[in-house]
Amino acid sequence: MKQFFHFSDRGTTYRQEIMAGMTTFLSMAYILVVNPIVLSEAGIDKGAVFTATAVSAIIGTLLIGLLANYPIGIAPSMGLNSFFTYSVVIGMGIPWQTALTGVFISGVLFVLLSIFKIREKIIEVIPQDLKYAIGSGIGFYIAFIGMKNSGIIQANEATFVTLGNIQSGPTLLAIFGFIVTVIFMVKNIRGGIFYGMVITSIIGMLFGIIEKPSAIVGAIPSLEPTFGVALLQLDQIFSMELLAVVFTFLFVAFFDTAGTLIAVANQAGIVKENKIPNAGRALLADASASVAGSVLGTSTTASFIESSAGIAAGGRTGFSSIVISGFFAIALFFSPLLSVVTSEVTAPALIIVGVLMASEVRHIRWERLEIAIPAFVTIIMMPLTYSVATGIGLGFIMYPITMLALKKHKEINPIVYVLALIFIAYFAFVL
Repeated sequence: MKQFFHFSDRGTTYRQEIMAGMTTFLSMAYILVVNPIVLSEAGIDKGAVFTATAVSAIIGTLLIGLLANYPIGIAPSMGLNSFFTYSVVIGMGIPWQTALTGVFISGVLFVLLSIFKIREKIIEVIPQDLKYAIGSGIGFYIAFIGMKNSGIIQANEATFVTLGNIQSGPTLLAIFGFIVTVIFMVKNIRGGIFYGMVITSIIGMLFGIIEKPSAIVGAIPSLEPTFGVALLQLDQIFSMELLAVVFTFLFVAFFDTAGTLIAVANQAGIVKENKIPNAGRALLADASASVAGSVLGTSTTASFIESSAGIAAGGRTGFSSIVISGFFAIALFFSPLLSVVTSEVTAPALIIVGVLMASEVRHIRWERLEIAIPAFVTIIMMPLTYSVATGIGLGFIMYPITMLALKKHKEINPIVYVLALIFIAYFAFVL
């Protein structure tokens, strides 16, 4: 086992890897609670999503550990589940069944792109500043959703948005949860987001804001409401509606997962000579998990940035991923606890994750206006249009324009022009 995971080469031990795996699981366990709530707003059965979330996390995390030897956890993405519900289903008016088909097809395309190393090539040619802008823009978008769902901000006819009723019980509970979680995070307590949600849920029950659960341990929720639904509408693959969904999932997931993989690999010291060893295998594991997840009944999976917590605790090999998968398997038996985790409880997690993702803005070269403008457009348009895809598209359109204006066409890879033209067509004919 030690030889398989190269313990000696990476200077680690069983104890170190187990502690790291436990730390990463605690840091990302909130997805088991948040994902069912987010996707249930799209009309999907909450219990089925819980099981699909756990099983897809088990599959993806095992694959990236065994195939790529990475100490990374994979699960349904917080940014992409919000995109699934609020942009695709609610915003575009597309049924969740069709949206899952879009996730499935985009996942299959991801697998093919990974096998033929096309995905790696595209990642290499996309301007780094736009990668940072996409990651941070999704962070602002997620935080905005958390504040809206908790009532911290609300609609206003005159100003569009304004401060909500902070005297109401649910909103006060969300604010309390945010403060508690912030304290955990700044004190660098492992699993701070998860602990914050637990404490907020308990306080909510004590004050009668949240109903107490009927049980703690229960049977694993059935996948029947969602299993295989993604395969039922494959005959609509060439419809404009489904093509729009596939296109948006493909692009949004592409940059979301690539950025996380690069960041975590750097932290773990895996990157050698500016290249990520076994990157193709890692991307294949990620893509395979998305295919499996869509069939089970959940949105696109991604490498979790929370894996950085486990890496900070000493995780260096795929054995940490095996440990993470084991904890997700155990968590399958605790689905009754879902009832105590309301949108007020999950809002702090959304806002905190938004903060973590938004921190990517520090890497953007703001002193160069030709880069700052496309980056800013990408970031600001995500929350303002309530669409991740719109922000990405407008950023990719603006980038060639600003660079060409300064006659810096030699700095632009031809693939970037192609992406810009595709987005122009998307805005002109799909939206």
